[in-house]
Amino acid sequence: MYHIYNPKAETMPVAQLRELQSERLADMVRRVWDNVPYMRRKLEQAGVTPDDIRTIDDLTKLPFTVKQDLRDNYPFGLFAVPMEEVVRIHASSGTTGKQTVVGYTAADMALWGEVMARTLGAGGVGRGDIGHISYGYGLFTGGLGGNLGSETIGAATIPASTGNTRRQANILVDFKPTFLLCTPSYALTIAEFLEENGIKLSDLSLKVGFFGAEPWTENMRREIERRLGLTAFDIYGLSEVIGPGVAYECEAHNGLHVNEDHFIIEIIDPDTGKPVPDGTPGEVCFTCVTKQALPLIRYRTRDVAAKLPGQCVCGRTSCRISKPSGRTDDMLIIRGVNVFPSQIESVLLEMGGTAPFFQLIVERINNLDRLTVLVELTEEAFSSEVKVLEDMSRSIHRAIESTLGIAVEVKLVVPKSITRAEGKAVRVIDKRDIK
Repeated sequence: MYHIYNPKAETMPVAQLRELQSERLADMVRRVWDNVPYMRRKLEQAGVTPDDIRTIDDLTKLPFTVKQDLRDNYPFGLFAVPMEEVVRIHASSGTTGKQTVVGYTAADMALWGEVMARTLGAGGVGRGDIGHISYGYGLFTGGLGGNLGSETIGAATIPASTGNTRRQANILVDFKPTFLLCTPSYALTIAEFLEENGIKLSDLSLKVGFFGAEPWTENMRREIERRLGLTAFDIYGLSEVIGPGVAYECEAHNGLHVNEDHFIIEIIDPDTGKPVPDGTPGEVCFTCVTKQALPLIRYRTRDVAAKLPGQCVCGRTSCRISKPSGRTDDMLIIRGVNVFPSQIESVLLEMGGTAPFFQLIVERINNLDRLTVLVELTEEAFSSEVKVLEDMSRSIHRAIESTLGIAVEVKLVVPKSITRAEGKAVRVIDKRDIK
């Protein structure tokens, strides 16, 4: 018997789901046309009006939306409602320091609570459970999204946030939470602390954990389950679409179910924009048909995944996608934070004393991601005194950490030591095994 929070929505007959998607798509396009001038111009340039969108089969007539559209309309230019209807604002990091801003109405918050309740419900969570939320709270959507889902499903919710692992361990032992939400790497950090301090699994009450916001492997799943004594579930989301709750794993652990009644998914060839067959990896696109504040049309996520064929044994009729396996752009996800090489480049260009060559080395050590930035010095800077180089290294280190919002290691390297490429520069060496 599989746990399903909202059987009416999650096991809806496919024909009825398509009819609902069609109705909601047509309504959303009309709202965007009437309320978002920038998107109306995009639709006009594509030769499309709301009258052209009647069913889900008309989706491909619509233009794509990309992250640059959000940046070009920073901060609130793509909102489809007046600001007096917005009750929450979140944001994620961008390539140039400008954040991608997302707004939520009260109805959007209810939607978010619903899809996160489905996520938690798929792991058997319900009333009487106690949730330990160790995602970060703030502009990042993880903590407050998990918190909202936990409260919606009726669980007692502990907003532990991140850090202070000793306090986290005390809460796990004393408050007896039954489910945990955090990044997979932080789950293993907690496990390591418990082991080092002689805290046994019998001292805990954890049954399930929901982990996302960064890439992780099946081997990592097994290790988390073994060391924390729980069943681990994968979750997927992105702030532009809603936050966590876009897709979730059920107890069959065979792909992630997309909440298709709210987020219409396409898998496209990233070069042509054309749909690819089920089972073929491609770029994930979402159309948000029920969101009020930021109803995105065919948003290109740059995540790579495949639609899985067939219906899940759990009884849900929504389509499933594979675990996202990479990106079509140069963005990295490190400890839940979006990192772009162009951010580093901007910092170095402002600092001076360095050549226009750098590399990012990403490693996973003791289950935690570590980012090292190799910065090539100019000949002039290389001949400077040691104290000058030390001061330069500290300044670069502070500037990069301030820009990215995560800890990094900076290494100054001698001139011409970073390999020159005839084509596109190799900016990133990702040594993590995350496939």
